[in-house]
Amino acid sequence: MTYLSVVIPCFNEEVNIQKGVLFKVRDYLDKQKYDWEVIVVDDGSCDESVVQIKKFISSEKRFSLIINEHQGKAHAVISGVQKSKGEVILFTDMDQAAPIEEIEKLLPYLSKNYDVIIGSRNENRIGAPAIRLLMARGFMLLRRLILGMSGITDTQCGFKLFSRKSASAIFERLKLYSRENKVSGPMVTAGFDVEILFLAQKLKFKIKEIPIYWRYVETRRVNPITESINGFLDMIKLKINDIRGLYK
Repeated sequence: MTYLSVVIPCFNEEVNIQKGVLFKVRDYLDKQKYDWEVIVVDDGSCDESVVQIKKFISSEKRFSLIINEHQGKAHAVISGVQKSKGEVILFTDMDQAAPIEEIEKLLPYLSKNYDVIIGSRNENRIGAPAIRLLMARGFMLLRRLILGMSGITDTQCGFKLFSRKSASAIFERLKLYSRENKVSGPMVTAGFDVEILFLAQKLKFKIKEIPIYWRYVETRRVNPITESINGFLDMIKLKINDIRGLYK
């Protein structure tokens, strides 16, 4: 690998930015031997996120900022991937629940001809409430029943690495959240990650799931019940899209 693109979606992340997460990402990448870029995609934040990001990147040539209308995390990630230049693309969350250095566990599998390497929390969900663990197991069961997806235990971890070839093929075929749409409030969509990995399997890309360090970060911005319902509905839509042949 000679060039890594890191895509970080952002929606009202003022607190995390103040904690210095962008400095931590930069400091880690600065020590690496490969070339890199970081693309922060703001999803219509209504706090001071954009101001703080602009201040940070003003002296950081390898960081860039995309400012979108509020359309949800999925569209933010898609925007970043479309603008990325790297041979390898990682998307990761601003809160760094999975620290950037965990990429060291994923990168070796590129040389083993894996196309999509995903971080997995498995049982290592440090600090996560019991209800979250129960919901994760239920979601995994529904994936198998509705979509027939097997071999992947954690589709939802926000730490995923793609070869350029796989990213180009997968992201251009996304249907659930590929169109621009205005939303209100936080929009973290479980169906987005599921659709990515469903397509990766359908397109026969070689996928590897790797356990990583991950810690639970409390947020009141997303209602777990609403998130679960929307995730279930997304899987139904995804199945209908597949039956209609939209993913050929």
